[in-house]
Amino acid sequence: MVSLYEKLGGQNAVDAVVETFYRKVLTDERVMDYFDDVDMDGQIAKQKAFLTMVFGGPVSYSGKDMRDGHRQLVARGLNDSHVDAVVELLGASLAEHGVNADDIAQIASIANSVRGDVLNRPN
Repeated sequence: MVSLYEKLGGQNAVDAVVETFYRKVLTDERVMDYFDDVDMDGQIAKQKAFLTMVFGGPVSYSGKDMRDGHRQLVARGLNDSHVDAVVELLGASLAEHGVNADDIAQIASIANSVRGDVLNRPN
């Protein structure tokens, strides 16, 4: 079976999507404030590694888990509306790079599957 990583076009495609995604995030008033004090080069590198892993590519992600990575953002007010915005921006970024609607829906489903952890909700 072909992984999402392969279907999307491998590392170059993931890298391009992540670059587009963060351009969108950093200009979107719904979520941009959450990145004010973030080392964006580091954030982009972590996101590329994370999505590569999630999409079935070579595993090199060694960052925090979803709860630990977002705990301080939840304390600052991160909620479902912000997660919705991020999923929307990711979908738009994927579409901009020619990813088909079915694959975008699958990726949105993956993103939504960690919503409870991102928002630090009880299991």
